Amino acid sequence: MDATRRAALKGAGALLGATAFARAIAPLQAWPENLSLDELLQQHYKELSKVDMAEILARIELKTLQEYGVRVNVEDPRPIPDVNFGYALNLSICVGCRRCAKACHEENNHDRATNNSYIRVLEMDKGSLDLERGTVNYDHEVPQSDKFYMPVQCHQCDKPPCVKVCPVEATWKEPDGIVVVDYNWCIGCRYCEAACPYHARRFNWLAPEIPPEDINPDQGYLSNQIRPAGVMEKCHFCLHRTRKGLLPACLEACPTGARVFGNLADPNSEIRWVLENKRVFVLKEDLGTQPRFFYFFDE
Repeated sequence: MDATRRAALKGAGALLGATAFARAIAPLQAWPENLSLDELLQQHYKELSKVDMAEILARIELKTLQEYGVRVNVEDPRPIPDVNFGYALNLSICVGCRRCAKACHEENNHDRATNNSYIRVLEMDKGSLDLERGTVNYDHEVPQSDKFYMPVQCHQCDKPPCVKVCPVEATWKEPDGIVVVDYNWCIGCRYCEAACPYHARRFNWLAPEIPPEDINPDQGYLSNQIRPAGVMEKCHFCLHRTRKGLLPACLEACPTGARVFGNLADPNSEIRWVLENKRVFVLKEDLGTQPRFFYFFDE
């Protein structure tokens, strides 16, 4: 283990106490056998040079070829200057079809056995915003006349509690507003999962099982590369797409046009129009997390 990561863990131990720290570093005691020395000694994302990153991307591509038999292209797209991403969702026309969750599942190379996705669609009673009473596992025809549907994912908060609790700084907020995870640096303590008030983070209990023909070959280092077991992951606004001028996969899959994505810094963007002209709200505003994921109704 390199000195930088060792220093981070030592500092975390001082803050957390012996018992909590022992649990936090438990994943290190059972490090996966297929983890190479280069991966173990890899520097934090923010400390990597362009040469370092090029070598890492090539290593990930080779590892994917060896383990899955698929050639992929892994890139590291950086934030676009003067762009601040935001997302809005029209609850008046969301029909609860879950096509957004399915698109997320496929786009982001999620484990097929668990049907994991970064999006949960809650079926809610009309007139209520009590998330605890929302139903995720509904299996009837939608939409129901007495219900409305609320997809929930990472809110990319401007004051993200998940970032504050990470003992090794494996998660942070990028200049374009996206909260990301360095999967290589994550130690799997799950503190961020506990801190998120939107239940938006996922833990990889096992290495993802994906049929080779289902693997999305267009991948990003901080987004949809195939993640290892023992790390946290979350929605990243499809940064491997959106930082290239494309739209998130979930938005493209929505059959009703309920989703709006764009640049909050652009006064002429569609999302700015929504924020300025619709009845917009955010979830759990009282917590002060300042989400970049907004909800609105047509009336």
